[in-house]
Amino acid sequence: MGNGTSATKVALPIDTPFKLPSPLPSLPQGEGFGNGIINLGSGLQVCQVVSLNKIWATNEGGPDNLGATFFEPSQMPQGFSMLGCYSQPNNKMLHGWVLAGKDETGEALTKPVDYTLVWSSESLQIKQEGAGYIWLPTPLDGYKALGCVVTTSPEKPSLEKVRCVRSDLTDDCQIDKWIWGQGKESDPNGFNVFSLRPSNRGTQAMGVSVGTFVAQNTTSASISLACLKNMESNLSCMPTLDQVQAIFQAYSPRIYFHPDEEYLPSSTRWYFTNGALLYKKDEESKPVPIEPTGSNLPQGGSNDGSYWLDLPVEEAARERVKRGDLQDCQVYLHIKPMLGATFTDIVAWLFYPFNGPGRAKVELITVPLGKTGQHVGDWEHVTLRISNFNGQLCGLYLSAHSGGTWYDASELEFQDGNKAVVYSSLNGHAMYAKPGLVLQGTGNIGIRNDTAKSNKFIDAGARFSVVSAEYMGSSVVEPPWLNYLRKWGPNITYDLAEEAETVEKLLPGKLKSAFDKLVKSLPKEIFGEEGPTGPKLKRNWTGDEV
Repeated sequence: MGNGTSATKVALPIDTPFKLPSPLPSLPQGEGFGNGIINLGSGLQVCQVVSLNKIWATNEGGPDNLGATFFEPSQMPQGFSMLGCYSQPNNKMLHGWVLAGKDETGEALTKPVDYTLVWSSESLQIKQEGAGYIWLPTPLDGYKALGCVVTTSPEKPSLEKVRCVRSDLTDDCQIDKWIWGQGKESDPNGFNVFSLRPSNRGTQAMGVSVGTFVAQNTTSASISLACLKNMESNLSCMPTLDQVQAIFQAYSPRIYFHPDEEYLPSSTRWYFTNGALLYKKDEESKPVPIEPTGSNLPQGGSNDGSYWLDLPVEEAARERVKRGDLQDCQVYLHIKPMLGATFTDIVAWLFYPFNGPGRAKVELITVPLGKTGQHVGDWEHVTLRISNFNGQLCGLYLSAHSGGTWYDASELEFQDGNKAVVYSSLNGHAMYAKPGLVLQGTGNIGIRNDTAKSNKFIDAGARFSVVSAEYMGSSVVEPPWLNYLRKWGPNITYDLAEEAETVEKLLPGKLKSAFDKLVKSLPKEIFGEEGPTGPKLKRNWTGDEV
């Protein structure tokens, strides 16, 4: 591939288009979900084009120094026009799309009036397939460009090649992931290519991703491109309850626990009926048992410290409840529109009665962290992002401590058809896409997150219930425990410094200060210094995963 003379070509991941292991599920009838075309209002229809024609590639630079490839959409439905080209790094299988637009009124789309050459590779000494040219369309006044055009010729593309969109049908966008650059991603003055996403994202935000990229010589420049907007806040392309259940059955992840995991998930009902207690401030001596559905939990209000939950008081019951019950585990689904209702996020929540103690790796030594990391009432989640155009799984977000990571569907392991495999870390329950050790820290010193396959696992599709889908109205009734907005565990009052000191005593001299620095640098969520809140108080309830 490239200009090298080597006789053997090493295939790059992008040379293989990604396909899910099994065909997409056939879905129950609904309104607009999975129909291929979404009406954004004001006469603008869009479709998601996954058939991509390769234009140009470079084989170095970018993530893993493997280069990037640039594509344009092909096989567009009759009457649809290109809005921009697609690009992705070569370190992943080809798995992308761009939107194409159709103008029903004659005013939503227009040809550009000219092009500006943003960048050319012709003078660069890099491994590349010919020379590449990236062009920015110049829109007519009152219109905006949504994407670049890539050619292998220094001549400007035809004005018929791409369409710009009327400004009121667009929204602001921001850079998302690094696709390519000659230097490092962090180089603010080098030439870089980034994917784009709407600046404002959430269940009420109507910005729509176009799937295009921005190419610029500085990361501080304002972005010259826009994304689309769902003008009608139209939710008719969202799935029905029957469709959600069929989609989740098809894509429900299989979550594996570490073979040494003692603190497993349960249902909230199991937790409540096995002795969990509701405490009220200033009445700590009179905790109250909780009804099976949580119907006697205080509803609404704010996380004001007035109430909290805790394990049973009696020691044997307390130890038993800490360990959860895998057979009685339930996965709780929150269904929400994202990216202007062009995608559906299925957020699968898991409840653990107890989060176990942490362990640190200090060079070659693994040290238990005493009580550090322990807390009662742990909520973790996996988010499946589904295309409303075709019902395809696009990616998975896995929560880990106070954040998490998006994984493209092409980066996931699958089992039993299209079910993604997820690994829950030992004691801390952070979610990862691959087994092994993830170290939080620097070098060889950090908090251990160990994951592995074992015979302890959950098939999330076997035991799930939809607990919230605001857009469905009264067809989904939220359980009372979901609207309990206080803490699911008590504040822990142990002295972190004291706990760290106990560990330091076990370490050789030169490692003591390194460990001390690690402890001070980590976010308090890892140490579980206070009881966590439930799903509705997490930022992703109404916002995007970040």
